[in-house]
Formats: sequence, C-alpha cells, structure tokens
Amino acid sequence: MSESPLIANKVTVGYRDRTILEDLSVEIPADSLTMIIGPNGCGKSTLLSSFARLLQPKSGEILLNGDDVARLSAKQIARRLSLLPQTAIVPSGVTVASLVARGRFPHQRMFQQWTPDDESAVIGAMAATETADLADRFVDELSGGQRQRVWLAMLLAQQTDVLLLDEPTSFLDIAHQFDLLELLRTLHEQGRTQVVVLHDLNQAARYATHLIVMRDGEVVTTGPPDEVITADLVRDVFDIDALVVPDPVTGTPSVVPLDPRTAPKASPPADRPRS
Repeated sequence: MSESPLIANKVTVGYRDRTILEDLSVEIPADSLTMIIGPNGCGKSTLLSSFARLLQPKSGEILLNGDDVARLSAKQIARRLSLLPQTAIVPSGVTVASLVARGRFPHQRMFQQWTPDDESAVIGAMAATETADLADRFVDELSGGQRQRVWLAMLLAQQTDVLLLDEPTSFLDIAHQFDLLELLRTLHEQGRTQVVVLHDLNQAARYATHLIVMRDGEVVTTGPPDEVITADLVRDVFDIDALVVPDPVTGTPSVVPLDPRTAPKASPPADRPRS
C-alpha cells in the first residue's frame, strides 16, 4: 500500500489558551475518500485546518508526503494540497471562469504568461464539475449547489493529489448534497485522496472508504464504515440509541435513531478506546 500522504504525529493544537487537540496522532490512507465524523465541537475542523497549516501545532508535526508542513512554503503546500473551507467567501463581480483560474496560482511564476497547461487544467476542472456552462456567470449570482461545484472546480484546477473539504454539503438541499457526494466519489475513483468533514452519519457511511471518528478532541476509532459504525459507537460518541442496519440500496451501515421514549435504558458506556 502507498505511504500515507497526510500524517498527524502527536499534535497539540488550540486557539490562544484553549487546547482543542492534544497529543493526537492519525494517518490518512493514500487514495482514500476519508470522512471525519463526530459531534459538534469535537475538533474535526481543527484537525482539517492543521492538515492545511492554517493552524500551527503547539507541539508535534503534520507530515505531507513525508515533509513537515511547518518547513514548506505556502506555495509548496498549495501544489500538493488544496482546501475548501466551510465558509468560502464569495467574491463580488468575479466570473466563474476567473475564479476557477485562480486555482492555477500555485503553479505560476512571477511574470509567467498563461500557459496551455493552465488552460487545459481549467477546462478539465470545469468539465469534471459540470460548470462549463456557467463560465461567464458571476459567482455571487449562483445558487448554493452551483457555487460548491465552482469552488470544487477551482480546487481541481489546482491539480493537487490531496483535497480537503470542510462540511461541503452544508446549506445544500438533499439533491445537491448527493450530487456533490457522487462527484467526490468519482474523484476518489480517479485516484484523488480526499479528507472530508461531514455531519451526516448515513452519508459518511455510504460514501467514505475510511472513517475517522472523533469526540472531545480525540480520535475514538478509524477504519472502513462497515467496521466502524455500530450501535455502541453511535451511543458512546453521539449520545443517542440507534439501530444500525444495512442500507437497502448500498448495503452500507445505516443509522436509525430509536424513539427515546421507548428505547431501552443503556448502561453507562465504558471508557472509549483511543486509536
């Protein structure tokens, strides 16, 4: 198996005096569609930001293809890794084609002219995300689903081997959520390593090849969805009683919450294992 492209090695990360992740270690499998799940405030986005070096660990290291990101320039990182933040700011008066073209910035040198490789990357990214017909539209005039595809096109134009996406389905209706997740699955099949923060357990179980489950700033467990998603884990991590049954379409685990008025009282959970 290929070497992990992203490794967090005993990292401690926080904001000012507040520690969010402490002595955390986790690896992202190569060529995986990895999804990070867990309750609100458990550190999912903090971990993703640390991978992208938006947050500097107080201790430990983040390795990108074996190199400590703290020793890489911003441009070196941007040639290997691209990030779609949770709340990407929509620029005013910028067309779709212009925004997607910004993904080529890490590959350009000072005073370098636009190249055929740049043009090919932008055209390919817009074709993959089905945004070519939006090229002349202004980004701030698009719907939420269209915007997400345009942002993803910009990431694809960046041509990195690793993509990080923080809650990319937020604010999308159910149809656009599944459209986006299907696109991520296609990118995975094309060999892109992706790390996605997601809230919906059933969507994560259906689309992920690898899960990272977090709670209280810790990694509870990792692995394939059919090994990770159990009724015990859902109760211990998310504090709800549920049945876990095979999805009738895909066979992947599907979480069905029980009515708290009729669910049997569960015994206090044992200490959660750490990966």
